[in-house]
Amino acid sequence: MSIILKVAIPIPVRKTFDYLPPTIDSHITWIPGCRVLVPFGSQTKTGVVLNTADSSKIDTGKLKRILAVIDNKALISFNDLDLLVWAARYYHHPIGEVVSTAFPTVLRKGRQAELKTEQLLFLTDLGKNITAEEMPRAHRQVALIEFLKTQPQAPTQTQLDTLGWNWRTPAKNLLAKKMIEQKPLRLPINPALQYTEPSFQPNSHQQDAINKIQSALGTFRVFLLDGVTGSGKTEVYFQLIRSVIHAQQQVMILLPEISLTPQLESRFLTRFKVPIAVFHSRLTERTRCRAWLQTQNGSALILLGTRSAVFTPLKRPGLIILDEEHDPSYKQQENFRFSARDIAIKRAQRLKIPVVLGSATPSFETLVNTYQGRYQHLKLTQRATGAMPPIIRLLDIRNLQLSHGLSARLIQTIKQTLANNEQVLLFLNRRGYAPSMICNSCGWVAQCQNCDANLVIHARDQKLICHHCGHQQTLPNTCGNCHSPDLEALGIGTERVEEILIKIFPTAKIQRVDRDSTRKKGSLDKTLDDIQQGNVDILIGTQMLAKGHHFPNVTLVGVLDTDAGLFSTDFRATERLAQLILQVSGRAGREQKPGRVILQTRHPEHPSLQMLIEHGYERFAHDAIAERKRAGLPPFSHQALIRADAENQDKASTFLIQVGQLAKQTAHEQVLILGPAPAPMIRRAGTYRFQLLIQSTSRKHLHSTLDKLLPDIGKLPKSVQVKWSIDIDPIDLF
Repeated sequence: MSIILKVAIPIPVRKTFDYLPPTIDSHITWIPGCRVLVPFGSQTKTGVVLNTADSSKIDTGKLKRILAVIDNKALISFNDLDLLVWAARYYHHPIGEVVSTAFPTVLRKGRQAELKTEQLLFLTDLGKNITAEEMPRAHRQVALIEFLKTQPQAPTQTQLDTLGWNWRTPAKNLLAKKMIEQKPLRLPINPALQYTEPSFQPNSHQQDAINKIQSALGTFRVFLLDGVTGSGKTEVYFQLIRSVIHAQQQVMILLPEISLTPQLESRFLTRFKVPIAVFHSRLTERTRCRAWLQTQNGSALILLGTRSAVFTPLKRPGLIILDEEHDPSYKQQENFRFSARDIAIKRAQRLKIPVVLGSATPSFETLVNTYQGRYQHLKLTQRATGAMPPIIRLLDIRNLQLSHGLSARLIQTIKQTLANNEQVLLFLNRRGYAPSMICNSCGWVAQCQNCDANLVIHARDQKLICHHCGHQQTLPNTCGNCHSPDLEALGIGTERVEEILIKIFPTAKIQRVDRDSTRKKGSLDKTLDDIQQGNVDILIGTQMLAKGHHFPNVTLVGVLDTDAGLFSTDFRATERLAQLILQVSGRAGREQKPGRVILQTRHPEHPSLQMLIEHGYERFAHDAIAERKRAGLPPFSHQALIRADAENQDKASTFLIQVGQLAKQTAHEQVLILGPAPAPMIRRAGTYRFQLLIQSTSRKHLHSTLDKLLPDIGKLPKSVQVKWSIDIDPIDLF
């Protein structure tokens, strides 16, 4: 009897496919986790063998044979394959697409999993001693020579890839001119730890956390490291990592934002003289594949990555750290909608290793798990440097005349701060010049042609841009309706605040930090370096500035629009507002100089703000969690959101009405079917969007309902007329 191979293929179908071995007399020992080339319809696809069987539900005479075996060994371990199968079931997502997520793009395409030797580039004596007259004329060759002169050690090709420009062509020319040379980098498979001890010792709170987590190494435990901003959570991470890699095991550190990765990588390189792999979406496909293979074969002991790195294989896993665990960036919002935090915890459970969740403002879900004893709660209540927490004050701006969002009192406080040679950070989570343009003659507002949203003014680029679908058009001189030239920008964005700051403080060095100003590769790193060097007086930016940055000389933080999250229909809005306020406030006074935070608001009496400012995040969260419990909202219930998009509004709504009817037929009595209803923004990118919410206090009953429902959805005639998806544990209803 021929063996049957169960293969996961990256297509939107919720099952594996049966294949026969390549030849009748094939004597290959099939190991789950290897890649194969298979015929699929008229195409050839790369699949992954999940398991084998002695029989198939399909007549073996009708089964196709595998075309080729790509790997002679498993690239993913049994534990990791088991995790992917679990994830596909839990998130009700096609198994082939889930398995594909665990591989870098290069390997998804069927390329060989070969870790080619890295080459080091260094200057020859000719290159080191070259005179200005002898310099090449090509400016890129000059730039590469100057870069190599500044490096204390010869950089690798991977490090050169982070320069943001094509260094390979000038390198080829300089090699021919014998101005530079290259030699292979030799990495030991089991590198010894070299560690640079910090200049200060952990305080008692840090040491207590270190001791408790170290005692759990080799077992599965979840720790919440709850530390105020500046409390030295990273130092705790360093001490734990040191212990793990002393034992020749690997550590995975996940971060919410790409912008944090280079800074943390620099700190890790300073402390740990071991191979470090970095994995995030802004790296080249080649670089990501190299990082993946280095952790897979064990040559890299530390992995730094964002959400997608959670599936990266580790040969000798010892610890998982997830920093800023509360951050919504850990939830994938399209295609395979997984939570990297929840996957990390489930993975640690399977690997029997501890996982550390770090945050100054823990998510309510995580706090409830500590209340219920599932996670151990470790607190760092003091700043590691001995600095006092910033003083936070509400500034009532009702009936005040503002200068593009700035009150006179805030402006005066900025002047005082600059006079003391200290830095200012102004926070506004709204990029662009202004959120809308209006005609004063007829009331016309510039709206996106594809979305139910206003176009945002980007004055520097002279464009109107939709922040939802990306549509752009030239900034008009006259009204689109009555052709009047009397157009006005309504509201404020970071560009507009930057403009008024330049007028008010003409001698100050002002820097804007948002997605627009940091689009160019390396620009954010340069800006952060300038801040550290004291080359910036006033920072104005979005939430990119709120997370994890250490600005020693920032003593004043101003939040220009505190009210944005107070009256949202999203039940998570006040939780996120509190987290954002405290995260951005934590940038102030991190060294010996005291910090001040001014929150401009038109609702200073709002109970959420009062509770947060007067009693702190712990009390705020405790009371807000109690409200969630009374309302039966997550984390005290579990949700699945079924979305439907279509170019025709009736098709989307009718489809979900039919889905809702099916759900009511199969749902357990503890399962609620809510909707369908239009999404908060009903039209986006040219399609109409509707939602159906399924909720239950029992996770078991919720998933049982979905298991019965999903096969029937595909049988609905209208299922092929809409684009539909399912989101388990949704964090946004949009």
